[in-house]
This record gives sequence, structure tokens and C-alpha cells, in this order.
Amino acid sequence: MFDRFDRKITYLRISVTDRCNLRCTYCAGVKDFIPKKHSNLLTYEQIRDIVKEASDMGITKIRLTGGEPLIRKNIETLVRYISEIEAIKEVTMTTNGALLADKAFLLKQSGLDRLNISLDSLDPERYARITGGGDISSVLKGIEAAFNAGFKNSKINMVVIPDLNTNEIDRMRIFCRSRGLDLQLIRQFSLSENKSSIQGYDRPPQCAECNKIRLLADGVIKPCLLTDIEIYVDMDDIKGSLRQAVMLKPERGGVCENRTMQQIGG
Repeated sequence: MFDRFDRKITYLRISVTDRCNLRCTYCAGVKDFIPKKHSNLLTYEQIRDIVKEASDMGITKIRLTGGEPLIRKNIETLVRYISEIEAIKEVTMTTNGALLADKAFLLKQSGLDRLNISLDSLDPERYARITGGGDISSVLKGIEAAFNAGFKNSKINMVVIPDLNTNEIDRMRIFCRSRGLDLQLIRQFSLSENKSSIQGYDRPPQCAECNKIRLLADGVIKPCLLTDIEIYVDMDDIKGSLRQAVMLKPERGGVCENRTMQQIGG
């Protein structure tokens, strides 16, 4: 599946919920944000059907996000559904790790290949400040549980926040190296500001290299993080909806004003 700019689209990010158990300063958005009701979210069976159709069109990698995906009840069921689709070569998840200790083994047994765990600071007070009161000890337990469950190639996502955690990058590298983790540095950015071409970070990628589209929890396909363009999935013509979204993918990201980062999943 190629877009209008000859980029091969092989990667589908799926937000399974817009709920989260943390309030990270760069993600949570408006204070009075009201999450979608469960009845307004795609079912696991609907997501499975969309992924199956997408895999027929060349999608080979799936990433589950939120909000916080581990909030969604029995998320391992969805992992199993997707991992059983033959054409899907990699199933990954981005999580804040706070609930991971109780889920790591189930996720691995269900077919999850890899985890990206968000951790922006190793200092408990600073971590709580960034996450709106989060407890770093639960994340550290989750990282340990993931390793014990067999996730050997996971990543730590660190959002680099100027004047707050830049002095921890070297410490974070040492922490990750000692645990067999890869550190991924993410430049802090806003959906309401035009995408910067600043280099020196692992994410976000350059637009010319983008190979992904996004499926949101309420059944919307978003062809680009930084756009207001959205296509609602027609469950009677899933391939048509996917094709339309890919063809509407812009050459370069701009701004997004109709969603928060929490709703999109990054």
C-alpha cells in the first residue's frame, strides 16, 4: 500500500482507549477532558477484522496504544487475536508501565513481541511531577516483570523536556544499558504547533520516512498525527476506508486541533 508520495504504508498504530491512569504534562491536554464511553469504542472483534483487512493490503506491524492500553479490560485477548493473523509480523505495545507487573506474562503468552515503556525520569519526585502524581516504583516493577516474562528487546521512551529532565539522559542510558533496554529519546512537541524539522532525537521521525496510519479507539482512521483529516471506518468496506485514509495522508504534518495526544496515542 503506497500513498500519493510513494511512501510504503506497513505500520498501523491502534489506540484501544483514550483513558489513562496518569496525567502527563505533555499528553493529557485539557483539564476537563471526558473519555469516550466504552459503548462508543471499537470492540476487539472489530479491531481484529480491521487488522485482518489491513494485513491483506500490506500492513505488517501493529502497535497498541492508548491513552493507556492496559486499562482496557482483557487487552491480552486483542493481542492474541492480532498475533494469530499470519501476515502480521510484529505486535507491539506502548504503555506507561504502571499496570505492567500484573500483565507482562499474559501479554507475552498471548503473542506480544515487544514493549515500549514510557519513563521520563528516574527521580521519584520529578517523575510524579511530570505524570501528575504517578508512582515510579510501579513502573520499575513493570519493567522487571517484562524482563522476567521474556521481553528482551523492549524500549524506554523518554520525552525530553527542556529545563526539566535533560540532565538525566546519561543516567537513563546507563539504566537502560544495565537492563538490556534500548533508550528512545522523543522530542517534546505540541499538536497545535507546526511540526519541527529539528534533528537529534529518535522520535518523531521525519515525514518523508513515515510509514504509518492510525486507528483511534472510536473507529476513526487518522492518516497523520499532525492533521485534522479523519476517516470513519466503514465496517462493510474496511479496505475502502483504509485506502481512502492512505490517499489522504499529507506529505508533511501540520497541526492537529480536533484531538488530544491522549486520544491519538502518539
